Amino acid sequence: MSAYLAVSGVNKSFGGLQALHDTNFEITKGKITCLVGPNGAGKTTIFNVITGFLPPDTGGVTFQGRSLDGLTRQQIVHQGIARTFQNLRLFIDLTALDNVLAAIPGQAGETPWGAIFRPFHTAAVQTRMREQAREILDHVGLADRANDYVRNLSYGEQKLLCVARVLATGAELLLLDEPASGMSAGALDNIMALMRRLQTEGKTLLVVEHNTRVVQRIADEVLFLHQGHLMAQGTADEITSDPELAKIYFGGAI
Repeated sequence: MSAYLAVSGVNKSFGGLQALHDTNFEITKGKITCLVGPNGAGKTTIFNVITGFLPPDTGGVTFQGRSLDGLTRQQIVHQGIARTFQNLRLFIDLTALDNVLAAIPGQAGETPWGAIFRPFHTAAVQTRMREQAREILDHVGLADRANDYVRNLSYGEQKLLCVARVLATGAELLLLDEPASGMSAGALDNIMALMRRLQTEGKTLLVVEHNTRVVQRIADEVLFLHQGHLMAQGTADEITSDPELAKIYFGGAI
């Protein structure tokens, strides 16, 4: 039986810097897997390779037994993989609702012919999509901010909006790049509860995270990346109690 997501022998260099070195790991469907390691370990680079933002120099990625090699970013989303970004990449001059609407695929008004020759159909579809977007915002706890401009949302609310946008794609595998960074204690509890709830709803999560409290509370499995290579794999307790990994990660005890 093939792995849900498999990264096999991936190498990626930028000039003389090798960001990924023979990177191999598998993700189990329905689990929350945390990808940890020191800065520069290659965590975001492997996200970029999986989601089609960067081609690997060698090696490849398969999802549900199908190769992702050569697929565009949009095609990979259609396969069922979506991701967030460290720098959020939200449309700050649009409302929260419009940000979610922009991520919903298959919109009837995307072509001018549909809007011109089937205006009532297009309007009906747009109404349904707005309802869908509101439901997604409610699901992540932002129902009361739907009509607020993104620039007026708190940083924690913007992080939740990023999760709402990946949910809008309909993807089953969610790659979340540091979803808890920079959050207050209350917002941190909210994002952790949301990730667990998404898991119970059938989503699979691969999460880049530096906060060990978050890792220990949400991770079913932890992958430790160092210098672009998978150095260790295990439970959160196994990884955080390993003195060698602690020295690499923090220069001391985790």
